[in-house]
Amino acid sequence: MKKIYKRIFIVSGALILVVVLSIAYLLKARSVFKEMTPVETGETVKNVYSVKDSFVNFYMIRDGENYIAIDAGNDKSNIQQELKKLDIDNGKVVAILLTHTDGDHVAGINLFKNADVYLSKQEEQMINGNKSRFLVFGNKIDSDKYILIEDQQIINMENTKIQCFLVPGHTPGSTCYLINDSLLFTGDALRLSQGKVEKFYGFFNMDTETASQSIGKIVQIPGVQYLFTAHNGYSDDFKKAARDWTK
Repeated sequence: MKKIYKRIFIVSGALILVVVLSIAYLLKARSVFKEMTPVETGETVKNVYSVKDSFVNFYMIRDGENYIAIDAGNDKSNIQQELKKLDIDNGKVVAILLTHTDGDHVAGINLFKNADVYLSKQEEQMINGNKSRFLVFGNKIDSDKYILIEDQQIINMENTKIQCFLVPGHTPGSTCYLINDSLLFTGDALRLSQGKVEKFYGFFNMDTETASQSIGKIVQIPGVQYLFTAHNGYSDDFKKAARDWTK
């Protein structure tokens, strides 16, 4: 009987600890969300559309008559409302390029029934149970089918060239996408502060040291003109934004 009580005590204590840590995490996360500065829904540059979903942006790229999504947002109902503003038909989204699999980047995946989902091989561990994001909790996506991509891989759509860059740190498989050799979408690999490249909020990084090394890789990508982040808007002068980066 004493062993049973001991087990109950241990399990109860562990559950209480998980609850306390989860509440602390959510409170801290909420305070960081308030620092984020996503841009409003609209056309940012020609054929590139930002979709504001609370504290995060995802992006739509026009590819002929279709669209390519960079990530898939935080809340499905918000996404639907914002896409109506842009007059974008969900059925014309043919690809979703995931920068990573955190919940605020994947919530709208199943809104786009005709889209192939792409993510890096290194990110798959975040959704198949091999790697936890927080304590014992992992990530998940609403898709049983997805296409795994490699670092430096090039994907050609109808009118769009996509080059994939593995930039681990925020998550192990975080990925940037270079579109048509000039538009760079970084997800949470970095942030912009007063127009300058900075480390992403360390509280959310799984490995900030590795994330810093990845930023060093990002700022060396040639030909980039525009830089688009998930939480801090975009820059139309990549060289200027990246010029003062130091680890």
